[in-house]
This record gives sequence, structure tokens and C-alpha cells, in this order.
Amino acid sequence: MKKLFALFALAALVNFGAPTQVVAQDAPAAPAEEVVEQNDEALVAEEVAEAEAPAEQGMHKALKQKFIEGGAFFMALVALALILGLAVCIERILYLTLSKTNTKTLLKNVEDALNEGGIEKALEVCRNTRGPVASIFYQGLSRYDEGLDVVEKTVSSYGGVQLGLLEKNLSWITLFISIAPSLGFMGTVIGMIEAFDKIQQVGDISATVVAGGIKVALLTTLWGLIVAIILQLFYNYILSLIESLVNEMEDASISLLDIVTEYSKKK
Repeated sequence: MKKLFALFALAALVNFGAPTQVVAQDAPAAPAEEVVEQNDEALVAEEVAEAEAPAEQGMHKALKQKFIEGGAFFMALVALALILGLAVCIERILYLTLSKTNTKTLLKNVEDALNEGGIEKALEVCRNTRGPVASIFYQGLSRYDEGLDVVEKTVSSYGGVQLGLLEKNLSWITLFISIAPSLGFMGTVIGMIEAFDKIQQVGDISATVVAGGIKVALLTTLWGLIVAIILQLFYNYILSLIESLVNEMEDASISLLDIVTEYSKKK
């Protein structure tokens, strides 16, 4: 009897123990899969963050890095050409912008001043007005007593003087436009010479040997061309401002001569 109870007890232990082990083995399986999925998501998020990191740096940081890789000496010269060229461009743009005058208003004020107070009143109007057009008017009206022919010659000759002032320092801009790529090409030549020197030292041609010198050569040329393009854009804009001012001076000068002619007839 005792043996029978012992067999039943053993069978019960076997029957109830087996499911317990199965549950114990199956239970951790679900969390393990979740952990794997979480790890995969973390890896994907990390890869996305790494992929987005260079984009977040911005274009200026990438350009700065390439500028530094181009070599200190020649890149410093190219940067100096850019800084000096931009300084001259900004000075010219400010000067030309401040030189603009409302010629229609000025002509009307000069005509009213001539009719009301004569030449002295018109000279006062020109003296109190800023810009090359007013200066041309002042010089022409100040020679009124010498005759209309002298007034016309004075206006024409002093217009050339004002044109020279408008075109002042433009030669420096053209110098920097030409010198920037020249410095870049010089860096290219020196970089290629360094690459061939390394080939001679090693005695074999391989990409790793010449890559550094060629990279410096190409970067100096690239930045020299970029500087030249930037300065060329500013230079063309300055030329357009000068052309606009010259057209205004010519039209205003012709109108002034007509006004002076009418004034002399009234006298």
C-alpha cells in the first residue's frame, strides 16, 4: 500500500512538475524578444542620429573644414585677398549709394531758386545738396558770368572729374579678382610638386602617397575661384551703380543747361 501511494505521489510530481518547467522556460521568451526589438530600435535611432549629424553641422562648418585642409599659407593669402577685396567693395557701395540724388527735385529747386533769387540762390541750393550731380551744378552755375559756353564746358569737364571719383579704387577690386585664382593655381603647382616629391622618395606611385598633395592643390584652386567669383559679383554690381549715376549726371546736366539758357533769355 505504501508502495502504491509512493507511485501515485511520484506520478503527481512528474505531471505537475513538467508544466511548471515549461512555463518557466516559456515565460522569459517574450521579454527577450522585446529586448531585442528595443535594441534594434535603439540602433536604428542611433544610425539616424549619426546620419543627421553632418547635416546639422551646416554648410559653413564643412566649408571651414575644407578651407583649413587647404593649407595655412596659401589659404591665408586667399582669405586676405577676399577680406581686402570685400572691404573695398563695401566702401564703394556705400559711397555710391550716398551719392544718389533725386535729380528731378534738385532741378526743380534750382529752377525755382533762379527765378526767385538768381544765381546766388541757385548756388546755395546746390551747396546744400549732397551728391556729384549737385557738385556739377554748382561748378557750372559758378561760371555763369563767363557765358553759357563756359558753363557748358565746365559742366562737361567737371562731370569727368566726378566720374573719376565714382570709379576710384575699382582697380584694386580687379587686382584682387585676378590675384585670388592666381594664388590658388600657385598652391596647385606647389601641391603637385609635393606629390611628385613623395613619389620620388617612396619610389612607387600609389593613391595614399599623392593624395595629400593633390588634395591641397585642388582645395587652393577651388577657394581661389570662389573668392574671384564673389568679388566679381560685387564688382559688377558696383559697375551697375556707377552706370546709373553717370546716366543721371548726363541727363541732369542737359536739363541744367536748358534751365540756364531759359534764365538768361529772361534776363
